[in-house]
Amino acid sequence: MTTPTTFFDLQVNGYAGVDFNQDDLQAADLHRACERLEEDGVGGFLATIITDDLDAMCRRLARLVALRERDPLASRLIPGLHIEGPFINPADGYRGAHPRDAIRPADLDGMARLLDAGGGLTRIVTLAPEFDAGFAVTRRLAAQGVVVSAGHCDPSLDQLRGAIDAGLSMFTHAGNGCPMQMHRHDNIIQRVLSLADQLWVCFIADGAHVTFPALGNYLRLAGESRAVVVSDSIAAAGLGPGRYKLGRWDIVIGEDMVPRAPDRSHFVGSGISMKGSAANLRNALRLPEAAIRRLTVDNPRAAVGA
Repeated sequence: MTTPTTFFDLQVNGYAGVDFNQDDLQAADLHRACERLEEDGVGGFLATIITDDLDAMCRRLARLVALRERDPLASRLIPGLHIEGPFINPADGYRGAHPRDAIRPADLDGMARLLDAGGGLTRIVTLAPEFDAGFAVTRRLAAQGVVVSAGHCDPSLDQLRGAIDAGLSMFTHAGNGCPMQMHRHDNIIQRVLSLADQLWVCFIADGAHVTFPALGNYLRLAGESRAVVVSDSIAAAGLGPGRYKLGRWDIVIGEDMVPRAPDRSHFVGSGISMKGSAANLRNALRLPEAAIRRLTVDNPRAAVGA
């Protein structure tokens, strides 16, 4: 069987030198990123806006929507948007690269503003269930057909179960958005994997965000029918080492192509492509082509009804 050439990526912050989280995103830049993504085998992706001041997030969402509408290629490749934050856990480790001063508890009015700015294109919202009082935002989003994904969070098992009952159906980049050091048994990774039969569980397959032995274990536990591979790519993806941006971050990426905070305490998105992810699944994990296709094409499309 040949390599999949229609990858579907649920989390793309930028690509080929283009940062989707910039205020002055230009039509030519969006088009160039889409061209490079298509050249690298991506048949569809969710452009992702991450945590910032709510006004800034709304501006960026609205700009993406407007630029997409004027570009046939972007319209074809971007069936929707992924809003990651600002309703996440503000604690160090769990918030990852998201700026603490912009993180806030989930609220219906704030969510409504983001959805309005997204022009009806929002497919996924990543939030922390433990900061969604009464799971009110989760219920509202699920009722509107938006996939609610837990991420950058530390809910208890009971809170996760409650969120699932309210409509939570996904977990964002499992094994990340959490501290490097946690309780060896009672931690968010174990809780999520224990409920993987009720969730789409997403992973970054670059070997850095989750080491390959751990990723292999996680994929076996989540199950081939429920696991999804995403890139979580930033502007560096599709290029090489250099200096890039993601929202407020200025990032210097070395030869390993792993974006890290200046103090190396956490990652800042990823520099991998879906093509590179598939190669890792094939070469490092020895997965068969049918499994690779399910993880990178079929399951992500099924998760958002694309």
